[in-house]
Amino acid sequence: MKLSGEAFAGEHRSGIDPETIKAIARDVKEAQDLGVEVAVVVGGGNIIRGQQASGAGIDRVTGDAMGMLATVINSLALQNVLEQLGCDTRVQTAINMAALAEPYIRRRAIRHLEKGRVVILAAGTGNPYFTTDTAAVLRAVEIQAQAVLKGTNVDGIYDSDPRKNPGARKFDRIDYMDAINRGLQIMDLTAFTLCRENNLPVIVFDITRRGNIREVLLRSDIGTYVGRFDDDR
Repeated sequence: MKLSGEAFAGEHRSGIDPETIKAIARDVKEAQDLGVEVAVVVGGGNIIRGQQASGAGIDRVTGDAMGMLATVINSLALQNVLEQLGCDTRVQTAINMAALAEPYIRRRAIRHLEKGRVVILAAGTGNPYFTTDTAAVLRAVEIQAQAVLKGTNVDGIYDSDPRKNPGARKFDRIDYMDAINRGLQIMDLTAFTLCRENNLPVIVFDITRRGNIREVLLRSDIGTYVGRFDDDR
């Protein structure tokens, strides 16, 4: 599951909104209660983005490092709330910070999932110039996830911005190549290409609607399903 940092800010433009993160944590717990193995990658855009920092005069590599640290802050916050709800949780980071979390080790992450723990994967890929979208897809491929659930603030993928265009058309499902050819901004191209190459479906849904994570897992009519269909074999 990929959660944007902005989702943690709630109605605020930045920071962590306590009630929002509690609601997200409850939704994650509902998914785990279904018997689903849940790994979460959290962005850091509610605190800082590498590109924003570089625009303020900080070099891109340093700015991206700051963004990775922001994802760790969000991950620790989510871990704390999940554990208050009774979820056994582990945070693993792509950057070594043993005093705060485990280092990311693929086999250990898989073992935690097998034991019913929620695994929160922080610090992106550990490298500059790569987004948390790419990190989410990379980790999903590594742990052999069945799908990537991408939580956004809209209820799926549209042919244009539905907040600006009332006539925007929503896709219930769309092929990888069709999405690429249309230039739909589902996630960055590196992440999306990695999904296509590994036949990893992406489900884009509205994370702000409470209970939606559980609904995505139980129903096929929530959000937009992106995958490989007959015409893309």
